[in-house]
Amino acid sequence: VLSLPKEAEISGYSHVVIDWNPMGHVPPGVYDKPHFDFHFYLISPAQREKITAKGEDLARAHKAPAPEFMPEGYVLPEGTEVPRMGAHAVDPAGPEFNKLPFTKTFIYGFYDGSIAFLEPMVTQAFLETKPNVTDPVKLPKAYSRHAYYPTRYSVKYDGAQREYVISLEGLISR
Repeated sequence: VLSLPKEAEISGYSHVVIDWNPMGHVPPGVYDKPHFDFHFYLISPAQREKITAKGEDLARAHKAPAPEFMPEGYVLPEGTEVPRMGAHAVDPAGPEFNKLPFTKTFIYGFYDGSIAFLEPMVTQAFLETKPNVTDPVKLPKAYSRHAYYPTRYSVKYDGAQREYVISLEGLISR
């Protein structure tokens, strides 16, 4: 968990959680490669900790947003609910769902019908290529939570610093 500085509060993001998935995760044949999840949270750590995705909370964890709050083309599949996260909306038009290897993708996270996080997911193999790429982000027509939303995201390797930068870019107040 990376807490953001107080100055970042205006952005709407409270913290970032980086997850390492050495065996990947569901669905098999899609996201089952070693990869990192970079969750940029629009909810507080306390709110995130209350998400159990079990029992009575399962319905809240999987509650779909109103159509105007879902980016065009994205779907919220059953079984993507995760404790301390919520449900994961994916873009079936993404390369990984169309017979191309999973390298990177952009996920939207929801809880109780409202956006909870934005998530670039990047494979270890892709990072090892020392990329310098920027991709557009599909946006919803409306927003349930005020924040600065990205119009693109980048995965870059900085050779001088010997570090990777995963960033949300082109932020627009919505």
